[in-house]
Amino acid sequence: MMRVVIIGAGIVGCALADELTSRGCTDVTVLDQGPLPVTGGSSSHAPGLVFQTNPSRTMSRLARYTVDKLVELGCFRQIGSLEVATTKARLRELHRRHGFATSWGVPARVVPADECARLHPMLGDGVLGGLHVPSDGLALPVRACQVQAERAQQRGARFLGGQRVIGVDQRDGRVTGVRTTDGAYPADAVVSCAGFWGPAVGALADTPIPLVPMAHQYVRTTPVAPPQAPILRHQDQDLYFRSHGDQVGIGSYRHRPMPVDLADLAPGAHPSMLAFTAADFAESWDRAVELIPALSGASIADGFNGVFSFTADGFPLLGESATVRGFWSAEAVWVTHSAGVGKVMAEWMLDGRPSIDLHECDLNRFHPAQLSPRYVRERAIRSFIEVYDIVHPLDPPSVRGLRVSPFHARHTELGAVFGEAGGWERPLWFAANESLPRRGTARDEWSSRHWSPIAAAEAEHTRSHVALYDMTPLTRLEVTGPVSFLQGLTSNDVDRPVGTVVYTLLLDRCGGVRSDITVARLGEQTFQVGVNGPLDLDRLRRAAPPGVTVRDITDGTCGLGVWGPAARDLVEPLADVDVSHRGFGYFKARRARIGDVPVTMLRLSYVGELGWEIYTDASQGPRLWDTLWAAGGRLGVIAAGRAAFASLRLEKGYRAWGADMTGDHDPYAAGLGFAVNLDSGDFLGRDALIGRTSEQVLTPLVLEDHGCVPMGSEPVYADGRPVGYVTSAAYGHTVGAPIAYAWLPAGLSQPGHRVEVGYFDRMLPARTAAEPLFDPKHERIRR
Repeated sequence: MMRVVIIGAGIVGCALADELTSRGCTDVTVLDQGPLPVTGGSSSHAPGLVFQTNPSRTMSRLARYTVDKLVELGCFRQIGSLEVATTKARLRELHRRHGFATSWGVPARVVPADECARLHPMLGDGVLGGLHVPSDGLALPVRACQVQAERAQQRGARFLGGQRVIGVDQRDGRVTGVRTTDGAYPADAVVSCAGFWGPAVGALADTPIPLVPMAHQYVRTTPVAPPQAPILRHQDQDLYFRSHGDQVGIGSYRHRPMPVDLADLAPGAHPSMLAFTAADFAESWDRAVELIPALSGASIADGFNGVFSFTADGFPLLGESATVRGFWSAEAVWVTHSAGVGKVMAEWMLDGRPSIDLHECDLNRFHPAQLSPRYVRERAIRSFIEVYDIVHPLDPPSVRGLRVSPFHARHTELGAVFGEAGGWERPLWFAANESLPRRGTARDEWSSRHWSPIAAAEAEHTRSHVALYDMTPLTRLEVTGPVSFLQGLTSNDVDRPVGTVVYTLLLDRCGGVRSDITVARLGEQTFQVGVNGPLDLDRLRRAAPPGVTVRDITDGTCGLGVWGPAARDLVEPLADVDVSHRGFGYFKARRARIGDVPVTMLRLSYVGELGWEIYTDASQGPRLWDTLWAAGGRLGVIAAGRAAFASLRLEKGYRAWGADMTGDHDPYAAGLGFAVNLDSGDFLGRDALIGRTSEQVLTPLVLEDHGCVPMGSEPVYADGRPVGYVTSAAYGHTVGAPIAYAWLPAGLSQPGHRVEVGYFDRMLPARTAAEPLFDPKHERIRR
């Protein structure tokens, strides 16, 4: 039986102990430096408000499980929640949040002002409406810790307080145990559930835990006899409210960010409860009185600055260390998601995979550049500031310029407007293309943010001429060793002749799509593998046997997508290899020279046009750009950005892993059955696919309202009832309409069905369509 040591007896550690022991893993020891059962960590003072609605499907599912479990355990008051709007912008946002709730199966309603007043009689004037979720409510964190700990102990787990961890022992890259000031505890798996102490625990295991402890203010008022009412959020002023008997509890994110240095925490029973700084709460109190006039006759009875964990992207840090096997993290988890995290962590540790996709939460999702203390601190502060802000999906982060491609200076000269992803600066569109002819329809305010009509012109020019797209941010791995390694991990037949490129999938043992990748065989035992980021690097390195090396070559290389009908006219005079269709067919690879620049050329296209991905060393990047740019002048070559790229790829039905499909979906339902070759051997996940049928299918939609473009996660309705959700969308400038992909019941996936997309407070008519919408015979890319 696996021996497990959990560091931290807060609500996450207790939930994990309960979930592990309920699955038969009973050799569990839970250590905490504080007293038991109230350890003095964040769980000891957490207000307990649970709101299940979240833009992330994963986070909402974790919250739903938490509510269901805590209700069953008698540790939850299901009094509902009410989020109120006092501005038109917030009311629109509540309609959007209602869409999230509907997409993820959380019953909710947007209610008018008079119903808000009925639900919460203390509200004053000025409320325009609200979002009511009846199944939300108040968790009882300390009680939840006690009940789950008792259940775990009854099955054999032991809980020990007063145990300050001073070491995580390792041998040959694996944990072997934990040392405290009082003794040693052997272990096959160690899980850090230490909350804001996580970075200190991670350091003992040479594993970065990139979170920042932040102080957050909470007060209780003098008695005002609040009525029985839902928990309340007033995001326009960064406030939330709950009752404590005849007192009102008020939490605020309105104050200045207060990062906390662990070294400054005083010892004692409640090190996570810092002294209340009244001046920081003064404006919050005024805003609270405006919303709830009855507070004008009250005052603050007591308050504190409570310490919680914040991460660079607002998601938890879950999973096993990339460098120390058996060391696990379940950090930056709030009460809202605690039981859900306990469940998926237990599944992951015992079964090898969680029951839901966790890529957004995976500890190893960051590039090393994103783990610097300054970056983590600044991004975490931004996460705190934006807790209740209206955040657009394309809003840029606060830290910029972390990673730039060798083409960045050329992009800047062309007036690039940059977005960011994975730390990379990525051009969205170029001001230099403003004079290009373009068609298009005016867009609503929301979908026109971080977008320009120039993107339409770039998309159309790609279809008619040729354009350069920066592909440097695509993660590239060099894999060396026998082909059997990749053959056993991927769904397609990659044991093809040298010079072949194969589109294939990384699956889990249950057939879920963990990633889609391209494998270019450059030598008998040399492969360039295009993947989706650090998680794929981690996955391949974990699986690599002796004799196989997996190396990330992204930062030392760069690449351009040269795409459009004139791509061959541009490349042919510069290349020292035959680039005719006969000499350099689709899904083929060649090492060559473009001018005097040594390159690796892959005959691929993610925009549905003739062309190549062309890669070279980073030092040669500017010369590659200049060579192509100078030669392309006669052909009207342009630089094009990600906004055009997104439009073109959806017109062709090309999937984006992490948005359109994840580990929750199988290849056939995701429309990727062509990337599965059941005759290619016994690859991971193969057996789970045999005879597989799916109730939900990824389906293209064409919208009728040309002025509104969904952003993703919107609900889809058929006959007035919710049936699915949007994964990604863009305006298709070639097809002349907005395009969305959505997971829908199989019975609605055939072309011609009428559906509606919930978009704020509107219903956008749409129809299901055959794919691809553009060039269905693939003639443009195979010539």
